[in-house]
Amino acid sequence: MWADGEGGLERFCSPGKGRGLRALRPFQVGDLLFSCPAYACVLTGQERGIYCRCSFSRKEGLSKCGRCKQAFYCNVDCQREDWPMHKLECTPMVVFGENWNPSETVRLTARILAKQKIHPERTPSEKLLAVKEFESHLDKLDNEKKDLIQSDIAALHHFYSKHLEFPDTESLVVLFAQVNCNGFTIEDEELSHVGSAIFPDVSVCCSHALCTIQRDTCQEVRWAIVQVPKDQVFTSYIDLLYPTEDRNDRLRDSYFFTCECQECTTKDKDNAKVEIRKLTDPPKAEAIRDMVRYARNVIEEFRRAKHYKPPSELLEMCALSQEKMSSVFEDSNVYMLHMMYQAMGVCLYMQDWEGALRYGQKIIQPYSKHYPLYSLNVASMWLKLGRLYMGLENKAAGEKALKKAIAIMEVAHGKDHPYISEIKHEIESH
Repeated sequence: MWADGEGGLERFCSPGKGRGLRALRPFQVGDLLFSCPAYACVLTGQERGIYCRCSFSRKEGLSKCGRCKQAFYCNVDCQREDWPMHKLECTPMVVFGENWNPSETVRLTARILAKQKIHPERTPSEKLLAVKEFESHLDKLDNEKKDLIQSDIAALHHFYSKHLEFPDTESLVVLFAQVNCNGFTIEDEELSHVGSAIFPDVSVCCSHALCTIQRDTCQEVRWAIVQVPKDQVFTSYIDLLYPTEDRNDRLRDSYFFTCECQECTTKDKDNAKVEIRKLTDPPKAEAIRDMVRYARNVIEEFRRAKHYKPPSELLEMCALSQEKMSSVFEDSNVYMLHMMYQAMGVCLYMQDWEGALRYGQKIIQPYSKHYPLYSLNVASMWLKLGRLYMGLENKAAGEKALKKAIAIMEVAHGKDHPYISEIKHEIESH
């Protein structure tokens, strides 16, 4: 058992949940419990030239790698520090050219293999849990997931065979399964996807009630609930917006467990999340079940459609689904909110700022009701609204929204986080 008397945390075996982390003393909301540097991380291809590939700092005037011209860095020190990992991709990027297209999972796994070769000993990221201790849940994978792993292994060999030593196929299957279960996404202040990483120590926590925040390539874990002495430390694996059944379906599919936290056990927020329109002739239970089924299907259909339909058709899809659902659901219903959020994203992509603002104004209050008090999902929505207001020359509304975002982020990120400084600068510069 790992214990840290000074830090007030203890690793233990959580009955029915596996490894867990327990608080040995009271913590205040916003207190930093611990931080974990990334064991390995990769920047998404879409963010090249915007973020430093080493520090994940966002800034202008980054310097590019002279060989591949696709990796960008703050300075020579960052480039030198990242070279043991970047050299896996530098020459292949040049050789494959436009055909260089390994997935983020493949790229992240390649870096893990390289890291294990360079640092076979336990790293500072593994004080609580070593990467090799990760659960793989191989026995629970269906054929589709097994086939995806085999495809990833083939891609790993295809793109990295000249620059990386591989273990046997069985070991690679285990490693990819571990990465799929224990990987983290890295997001910016608006919760847009920036990259992927492995934070071993953060993987010790269970279910949901704790806020975990990325600062550059270091994950910070902060207390985000009311003060509870000697309690287990939890973190959310998935978006908390959706009703219990949806959340647990996704948990079982991706992480192979059913959550038994208080909210999932009592389901006391489900009625508000699936709020039904108040009509003279209320819809029958069967009609509600049918509409929930329709909502889940259209959400999945939209997820696929984003890859091939033009923005105008995506907006039409959002509008039609909202119109149909509104015959049963209130606007605050999470399935309605989901499609509003997707529509807002399409409007932002099309630079339809007024349209995006209209959707955001409908979303923000229900978000504040459905999400926990210090949720970054709420902060990111206030941030989007603030920036939209500012861009549309409504400085008073913009400043108010940005300050609401800051109030949440100061607890979730810590008051000295670079994101907060950037937002304050935005307010001052208008």
